[in-house]
Parts: sequence; C-alpha cells; structure tokens
Amino acid sequence: MSQQSAAGAEVTAGEVARLAGVGRAAVSNWRRRHPDFPRPVGGTDTSPSFALAEVEDWLRVQGKLTEVPLRERVWQQVCAHPGGAVPALVEAGAALLVVRDRPTDWLELTAVSDARMAVLLRPVLGQVLAARLGAGHPLAAVAPPPAAMPLLRAAARLAAELGARKAFEFLLHRHLDTATRSYPLTPDGLAELMAALAGPGVRTVLDPACGTGTLLRAVRGATALYAQDSSPELAALAALRLALHGSARVRAAAADSLRADAFPRPPVDAVLCHPPFNERNWGHEELAYDPRWEYGFPARTESELAWVQHALAHLREGGTAVLLMPPAVAARRSGRRIRADLLRRGALRAVVALPAGAAPPYGIPLHLWVLRRPAPVAAPPAGLLLVDTATAAAAAPDGRSRTAWPAVHGTVEAAWTAYERTGGVEEVPGVSRVVPVIELLDDDVDLTPARHLPPPAAGGGAAGLGAVRGRLDETLARAARLAPPPADPPAGAAGRPPLTTVGELARAGALSLHTGTGSGTGTAPVLTVQDVYAGRGPSGTLAAAADEPLLTAPGDVLVPVAGGPRVVRVVDAATAGAVPGRGLHLLRPDPEELDPWFLAGFLRGTANHRRASSHASTATRLDVRRFRLPRLPPAQQERYADRFRALAEFEDALREAGRLGEQLVQGLHDGLSDGTVTP
Repeated sequence: MSQQSAAGAEVTAGEVARLAGVGRAAVSNWRRRHPDFPRPVGGTDTSPSFALAEVEDWLRVQGKLTEVPLRERVWQQVCAHPGGAVPALVEAGAALLVVRDRPTDWLELTAVSDARMAVLLRPVLGQVLAARLGAGHPLAAVAPPPAAMPLLRAAARLAAELGARKAFEFLLHRHLDTATRSYPLTPDGLAELMAALAGPGVRTVLDPACGTGTLLRAVRGATALYAQDSSPELAALAALRLALHGSARVRAAAADSLRADAFPRPPVDAVLCHPPFNERNWGHEELAYDPRWEYGFPARTESELAWVQHALAHLREGGTAVLLMPPAVAARRSGRRIRADLLRRGALRAVVALPAGAAPPYGIPLHLWVLRRPAPVAAPPAGLLLVDTATAAAAAPDGRSRTAWPAVHGTVEAAWTAYERTGGVEEVPGVSRVVPVIELLDDDVDLTPARHLPPPAAGGGAAGLGAVRGRLDETLARAARLAPPPADPPAGAAGRPPLTTVGELARAGALSLHTGTGSGTGTAPVLTVQDVYAGRGPSGTLAAAADEPLLTAPGDVLVPVAGGPRVVRVVDAATAGAVPGRGLHLLRPDPEELDPWFLAGFLRGTANHRRASSHASTATRLDVRRFRLPRLPPAQQERYADRFRALAEFEDALREAGRLGEQLVQGLHDGLSDGTVTP
C-alpha cells in the first residue's frame, strides 16, 4: 500500500493555510513552535505534505478550525486520488453528469455499498456519457473503481449544495490554480468578446485548440460544440465541462488538429481559437500539399497562419472565425503573401489590437483576427477594419488594460457592428478606422493597427494640457493644506499602554481575518494587490469558481501578504463591494471595539512590519496575526484615527499630484514633437 493511500488525503503547507484562513508563513511558524504539529507524510524536504486528518485534528485542538468546508474536503479527495488530479476530475465530472441528467438513478446507486455501486454505476456512466459526448468517445468507457466511490459521493453532495456545473467548475479551477504545468488559459472577458464577434445566431462552433473549453463555453445558444486539443487530459476536461455547462451536443477529440483533423465535416457557423504561438514543429514537412492552404503554404515560422487557414477551411460560406494572434503575425515578412491573399479575397475582415495584459503572455498586446469564409458570388469588402483598444483601456476607471474589459468590449463591438452593417466606421483617431485594401497591399502588407491609425491629439492638445495644469495646481495647493503640522514630542513620562496582537484580537472577536482569493460566483470587480499599492479602485476580474465571494465593506482594512512597500488601506464607499484579490489579507474590525483607521495606522509602522515578516526562499511574507497595537478604549483610539486619516488624505493628494505631473510632462513632450504645441 502506498504511503498516500495509507495516510489518506494529504495537504501541502499552502493548503493547510487555506483551511485555517492564514498565510503560509503562519503554517511555517506553527511547525517551528509546536512540537506536536503533524509530521510530514510525503512530498519533499522543501515542499512537504501532511495527512489531512491529522492536520484537521491539530487545528481543532488549537482552536484554529471549526469544520472543514465540504468543497475543501472534496478537493482534498481529488488530490488524494492515486492516479492524480486529472483522473479524479474526469471520474467526478462523469458522476456529476449522472447527478444532473439522471438524479433518480443516482439516488438508487448511492443506496448500496461502494463495491456494489462501482458495478452498477459503470453501465449508467456509459449511457450518460455516450448520450452527451457520442457513442465512440473514450470517456464513455470510464469505470471508476470502488476506491473512487467516496470521492463521487462527496462530489454529489457538493453538487446538491452548488449545482453540478458549479461543483465541477470549482474543482477544475482549483486544479488549474495548483497545477505545476502551464495550461493555455484564455480569460473569460476575452472569451466573451470573441464569442460576441462571432455574431448572433451561431449554432455550430469549433475550437481546434480548445484547452479547457473556455471559448466554446462563452458561446450562447449553440446546438453543437466541437472541441479538439492535442492534450488528452485537456480534451477530456473540456468535454465534461461543456457537457455540464448546457444542453448543446458536445463532440471532443484528443489529437493535433493540424496533423489529425477530427472534424473535417460538416462545416460550422463559427470557429473560435486561441492557437499555440510560435510553433516550429506544426507539420510543415508532412502537410505541404494539404488542401487547407487555399491562401498559400505557410512558412515554417508561420504556424499561426496555418491555424488561420485551418479555421477558414472549416467554415460554411459566410461563417466567421475569430482567432487570438501574437502581434508579429500582422507584420512578419514571411507571411506577407498569405496576408495579401486574405485581403484580396475578402477573408480577413478585421484586426483588433488588444491592450497589453489582456491575455497570456501578458507582456505584449495581442491581436484578434476576425475572418469570414467568402461566398463565391459576393464581392470582397473594400476595406479592412482596424481597431486599437489601448486608448479605451487607458480611459477606463481602473486604467489597467488587463481588466478594462467593459471598455474594450464596448469599443470593439461598436466598431465591428457598424462595419458589418455599412462596411465602414466613423474614424476615431488612434482607435478605429476602415483602411482601403489597396493601401495595405504594399511590399510589407503590415496589418498592425497602430501603424495605420492617426494618433489622437497628444494630451488632448494645448487646451487639454492647460486643463491638466489647472488640476495639478489645485492638487498641489490641496496637498500643501493637508501637510501635517510639526510633530510634538510626548508630554511627560507617561507609560505606554499595554499591547495586543491582531491574532489576540481575532480570537477575542474584536475583528475577523480573511484571505483574499479573487474568485467566486458573482460579478463583482476584484481589488488587486497592485490596486492597494496604487491607491486606486478595483481593476481585477472575477475568476469563475464555486465560492460565494467575500466583498469588501466600508471600514475593512486591507494588507498585502507579500512584504513589500508598507501599505495598509482602509476601504471606503468607493472601493466597497469588491472582492479582495489574491495576496491580500482583509481585516474586518468590530466598530464597537476597534476603529479601522486606528488599526490601519499602527499596522503600517515599520517596526510592526519587521516583526511580522518572515522569509521563504527569495520572498518576504507577512503574518498579520503578529502585528501589534496598543490596547486603548474607543475614545482614545479616535485621536489616533483622526491623525492617521489626515495622513492618508495627504498621501492621496501627493499621489494624484505625481500622476498629473507625469501626464503634463509627457503631454508637453508629445505636443512639442508632433507640432500640436508650439515652443
């Protein structure tokens, strides 16, 4: 018997921290300070694992745990599966399909022993999976052993609490969060934009590099979904995810789409694809005479143009394909002939430049290509729609491209809708324009939007820069008024009040301590660590999961977990209602016992940060339970709170003045260099 099966489910130090609602540094401290902390039962010296049952018992004795949530217990059973997390998710997902589609049969199956349940479940799973995924799908032969029955029973209980779809989404996202390998994930906001560009009335959709099925899941009203991926585990997870998501017929295959196309027929209404980038081994040699290369044989370095033509080959006449592309594809000389033919024949309709950070790899501004399979008798459009969303993202309230999806989505969809209706758009400098195809058919055939869009007036022109200067003057004057008076030394030799810690206050009920996740089932924005450092509003997007998210409320105190700049933030009305993101601790004081500004002010002290810091490899983390503050009655707390609040207002004014100053300097540089401002 393996060590894991003998000890039961195992948890890492990070998972212990999640169970107890603390940071990983706290778990490291417990291991050093408490000789009775459970000994490792697996893992490595640098990343040990512990028996879940022993950890639960220890946490309960220490008063740090009341009950493990059902979702955490199910997740630990997934982790304990002898075959790994993916086989466990496949078995759990198949069982959840039975729970959803044949609930009466499931109740009968669970009324017997595990051994008998495994025997009776096998034909039922086969029938349900064959009905949803097709009779020949490999998953239709799934046969979980008796040892897997506790996991399937627990997954069903979680489905009773959350619903089958949300239960699987929770487990899948936990796996993606913890997986060591890099999965090709597509953000939900981007998937929704790509699905919207495919158009309404789409019934059959293909994703030939489906990953976990995010793009196909974003399509509403489809009757048939075709998914293919070269990774068998991703293809299996995508099939179950899509089957649980709705009622569309799902067909999924595990094979390289370029070399072994699983769905050559029938043609589909739309293709959505986030293909692998910069592949050299995509089949250049063996596919030289493939009929899909209708617009030219792609060079070895142009794998993305192979995916473009693969998508076009699967569309019905008039069907739409939307592909996520690296920006180099729009300009590389090796692809100019194919780009030119796509333009001449009217297959390429739009190139949209996304802001940097919209999708991985986050460091570059990716492009969306919108293509349409031309009808033989239809005249090709006279122009190509080019859109650059960097300006829209920068103008969004959060100012961060990675999360300004409403602004980006609105800009792109408005331009595409107008182009579809009339063949043109109202030109917006720096944002959108329809460029005549004849202008693009030069020696380079460069389709990069920024190179064909006239830039907007720098800084809004002279008038705009004057307005910035006026706001800067007002802000500097406000900062001068808010500057704190000279510090007074303490009067007399009065003794210092007794000290307490955040951990003691939490145990006494004076405050509650929560760990930010940035995930949940709602639509609230996410307040990220970077937002807390910058003093701005929430800019993150909510990761799909089964959790009901914790939302910030006025008076909450946010502390970054990583030991960086000493920043502590009190939530006000403008930032309330957001989900605290990963890497944040949220402290919620009882207003009858503890003033939030009093708490935040003392948490920011340098000595406090040194005391609460711990070091793991090259990172520094904070254990907020170790922060100290004086034990004072509310009336005396208020004096400190007023001073700390005034310091925060002064700091905000300085930060705003710095931002406006940078905007004015850059605007003047741009205006002087492009002629919109004279010396």
